[in-house]
Amino acid sequence: MVRKLLSKPLTWIVVALVGAGGLYWFQPWRLFTDTTVADTLAVVASAAPPSEQPASEQPAPVRAAVVLARGSFVTHEHDTSGSARIVRNADGSHQLELIDLDTSDGPDLRVWLSDQPVRTGSGGWHVFDDGAYAEVGKLKGNHGNQVYRLPAGIDPGDFRSVSIWCKRFSVSFGAAALA
Repeated sequence: MVRKLLSKPLTWIVVALVGAGGLYWFQPWRLFTDTTVADTLAVVASAAPPSEQPASEQPAPVRAAVVLARGSFVTHEHDTSGSARIVRNADGSHQLELIDLDTSDGPDLRVWLSDQPVRTGSGGWHVFDDGAYAEVGKLKGNHGNQVYRLPAGIDPGDFRSVSIWCKRFSVSFGAAALA
């Protein structure tokens, strides 16, 4: 029966189409590809010791970038490490920074801010699309430092976490709680 079925050209066409569709959907070669990004991170203000000069002689304070929230990545579907921080720039704009990110490559990876808490283990893989979330962009690469400018309409205070989200399979590769 199987030999008779495989001798028909239509069967081979169907097998080829299913195989091509499977390759497109899962993109298994991404298990062996890496992209490293080296965006320039914000220089943030640090607490300086008080000056011994009288206040009238001290220079005017310079507006600098300030870290509003930060957190470390935990692994979900794929091993993920590094940290994330939300920075308010001197001009009042905001950006999300992924620092020393290390994760797997995958099809259709996005960077999401979410109002959901980060949970460890498989129970945290699928929660980030349960509530409010904002996609800040496609993941630029699976290694290195990355900066994503937040649109003016996104209030960073509305979000509790950042996720490396595989949109195709609705699963988190890894996430960081922002505190």
